[in-house]
Amino acid sequence: MRILTLALLAHAAGASSVSYLAKMADSFMSHGVNKVSGYGEATLYKGFEEAYRVTGNKAIIPWYKNQLDGSVVLENGTIVGWKDGFFSLDAYRIGNCFLWWYERTGEAKYKTAARTIRSHMDRHPRTPSGGFWHRDPSYPNQMWLDGIFMADSFYARWTAAFDARNRSAWDDVALQYDLIEAHTRNKTTGLLVHGYDESKVAVWADPVTGAAPLVWGRALGWYFLSLTEVIPLFPTWHPARARLTRYFISIAAALKKTQDSSGGWWLVMNDPYPGMKGNYIESSESAMFTYGFLIGMRLGLLDKREYLRPARKAYNCLTSRFITENADGTINWEGTVKVGSLGSNGTFEVSSHPAQLSEARS
Repeated sequence: MRILTLALLAHAAGASSVSYLAKMADSFMSHGVNKVSGYGEATLYKGFEEAYRVTGNKAIIPWYKNQLDGSVVLENGTIVGWKDGFFSLDAYRIGNCFLWWYERTGEAKYKTAARTIRSHMDRHPRTPSGGFWHRDPSYPNQMWLDGIFMADSFYARWTAAFDARNRSAWDDVALQYDLIEAHTRNKTTGLLVHGYDESKVAVWADPVTGAAPLVWGRALGWYFLSLTEVIPLFPTWHPARARLTRYFISIAAALKKTQDSSGGWWLVMNDPYPGMKGNYIESSESAMFTYGFLIGMRLGLLDKREYLRPARKAYNCLTSRFITENADGTINWEGTVKVGSLGSNGTFEVSSHPAQLSEARS
């Protein structure tokens, strides 16, 4: 999936990275992006926000605005295609884009659209412990790493902007991370599996912990990045800020240990699957982990003496292995997984079937 390439390159060091970033932004504008509110598009737009911040390319702003206005959000703040009562965390990621535009322009429609999502979250089904279901009715009582990225970065951003003194809101954001950490982290490797079922009835759920069996790299990448988005937003007076920082640092340490000699990371990360037929070094998670190392150092969360070398190695893997150029001078991002889901039995054999797990141009 190409969605994090731009954001990654925005935080890489050196003039060449800015060149890649500028070219990638131009390429995606040339290729065309669907004018919809899906999480893939929403995350790509984060990349464009970073591209604009770093390069100052003024063409990005009207292009980006045109992607949303009239197609995703109407003048009265209605979100096109929004289904009230359809509770899927994937639908909430676009709220970050609305807030970016509201902060930039002050146009009420963007705040109205973001408020629609925030209000919907108040009615979202929860596990008995208070965690958001990944989707209703498909995944009852299940929390996935993906969902943290889709919903809780927005939840924290809205709270920071409009409800910053609300201790209970910050407690609730932190709870989502605490639950995921308590149920999905392998204490030996430090890696987090894809998700867990609090009711322990899913076919893949561990009968004791409810945890899924596999560490799916992109899900872990989304979670890793969500921490980089949320930690700076958390008030310094709230104790969860230090706790979330510990979560981030511990994942970074685990990722440094599991980095492949190529510089990237295997799609299914837990033993015995790295190197197994059907598995491969996957570009989107490798980009997210690299981004996490880079932004972690920039935020002062990670020690440059420890993480700069693996970050550079990963970045070199990304640029040498996954970027290809077209005849017209535009570039592509290659080597991504199409989808990974806990809608199956959660085994490597089923998950690595071509219908679920395949390398694809993005």
